[in-house]
This record gives sequence, C-alpha cells and structure tokens, in this order.
Amino acid sequence: MRSIPEDRTTRALIRDEALGLFAAHGPDSVTVRQIATAAGVSPGLVVHHFGSKDGLRQEVDQYVVAAFEAMLGELTGDGSDEPLDSGAGAASLSAAFTRHFPAGSPLPGYLRRLLLADSEAGRQLFGRLYELSRAALDDLAAAGLAVPGRDPAARAAVLLANDLAVFLLRDRIGEVLGTDPLSADGMARWAPEVLGIYTGGLNAPPPAEGPREA
Repeated sequence: MRSIPEDRTTRALIRDEALGLFAAHGPDSVTVRQIATAAGVSPGLVVHHFGSKDGLRQEVDQYVVAAFEAMLGELTGDGSDEPLDSGAGAASLSAAFTRHFPAGSPLPGYLRRLLLADSEAGRQLFGRLYELSRAALDDLAAAGLAVPGRDPAARAAVLLANDLAVFLLRDRIGEVLGTDPLSADGMARWAPEVLGIYTGGLNAPPPAEGPREA
C-alpha cells in the first residue's frame, strides 16, 4: 500500500477511482475496499475523506454533474460574450459529448447510471439537458432552421430522448453496428443519420410511375 499525503490530491484520486468503478459495475456493487485498493490507499482513508460510501457517491455525482454543466456552458455560451450559434443546435448532444470527453472516459458510462437512477443528481442533470434542448429548438426555430411543432415542450423532450439513447443503449447499438457509437468512427456513421432525419424526416418520395401500357 503506497503512502499518499492526505490532501486534496488524495481525495480527487479516490473520487476518480470510485467514478471508474461505479461506471463499470454500478455503485451498489462496489465496496469501499475495492475503491481503496484501486486508489492505493486504506479503506480507513476513504472513510476519513468521505464519511461513508454514500458520501463518496454523492461527491462523485456532484463531480459528474459539474463536468457536464461545464461542457453545456461552453455549448450555450454561458459566461461568454459569444452567443449560441443557432446552427450548432443542429448537432446532436451525443456528438458534442463525444468531442468533449476523450475515449475511455468513465463519464459517459456513469451518465447512463445517473440518468436512470432515482437521485437528485440525475434529476438535476436531466433538467439541465432538457433546458439546453428546448433552448436549441427555440434558437433554430427563430433562425428559420426548424419548426417548433404544435407542442414545442414535447418536441424538445423527444429530441433529447433521441440524443440520450446513444448513451443509454451504447452497448446494444455497438453490437448491431459493429462499432462503438461514441467512438470517432461510430459517430461518423451516427451523426449524419441523425442530422438527415432531423432535416429531411423519414418520409420517402412517392414511387415513380412506370410507363403506361398502350
């Protein structure tokens, strides 16, 4: 067991190792001892920093929400003099997440668990994502690039659910497509289809009539 000074670096190390284990196995399946082993510290040090596994889980949740809040802030121009580019709203949230989080990051995996869990952090994050989806739809409608529909609130929720599906069903989509949809190659296939559906819909042109018999 290596000795690490009890400072913020140690706390962040434990949090990051817990995040990876929680994302891979689910918080309920991971023990304090497993987290301590991954971080190279004693179980007592984990408890010292976070009080309990529940306390550590709450900090992991807060960290993940803050990470996505920071990314969403960049997309929406929060804290910047640059307004949101309405054309950027045509891009899928999934593609935006892929650009901001490197391959191998446990954050997308933990996002799935967070959104499906009955937790305040999950509700907070989904609400923030919905606000972004609604704002993007409003911006696109104002620019003449989208139609808000009869029920803009419901349409924004539909668009958000479609974007989040690639996270929630990542493994199953990868199995049928033969590639991870959140990888660069997978997104190169996924994003054009999403944009094609958003811009052109699924309506097929009427079949051409063949030559009439004399």
